Amino acid sequence: MELIELNELTPSQKEEVIELWNREYPAKISLAGLTEFDQYLDSLLEPKHLVLLDTKQTIKGWLTYFFREGGQWFAILLDSSLQGQGWGTRILDLAKEKTNELHGWVIPDDGELKLNGEVYTSPLGFYVKNQFVIHPDIQSIKKDTLSIKISWQKHR
Repeated sequence: MELIELNELTPSQKEEVIELWNREYPAKISLAGLTEFDQYLDSLLEPKHLVLLDTKQTIKGWLTYFFREGGQWFAILLDSSLQGQGWGTRILDLAKEKTNELHGWVIPDDGELKLNGEVYTSPLGFYVKNQFVIHPDIQSIKKDTLSIKISWQKHR
C-alpha cells in the first residue's frame, strides 16, 4: 500500500473514488456519477487529496481536506476490506500532520443500507479513538440522512 498526496484527481481516479463512495456510504447518499462528484469537488475551497493505493495502483482509501466556514474540513473513505487494519488512522494522521484542525460530518447510527444491501456501520467509534470531539448538538440532514459534527485540533 502506498499513501500519496495529490492536488487534483484524474478522471479515472475520480471514477475509482465514486465507486468506493457508492460501495461504502449508505445508498441514500450515493453519487449518481462524475457530474455530481465534480460538483461536490468544485464546492470545496483549496482541496488536497490523500489516496491509498494498492499494488495495482487502485484507490483503496481517499481523504480530501479543504477550507469551509473559516476552518479545515475533511471527508474520508476506506475500502471495507481494509477497515480495522490501521489504514484509516494512517490516512487521518497524515492529514493531521498537514493541518491544525479537521472538522467533518459523521453518520452516528448503524442501520442504513448500502447500495449492495449490506448494513452501514457508523465510524463514530473510529473518530473517538482518533481523538476527535463529537458534537451531537450540531447536526446536518442531507438526502434524509442525519450527520453530526466531529472535530479535531492539534495541541499547541
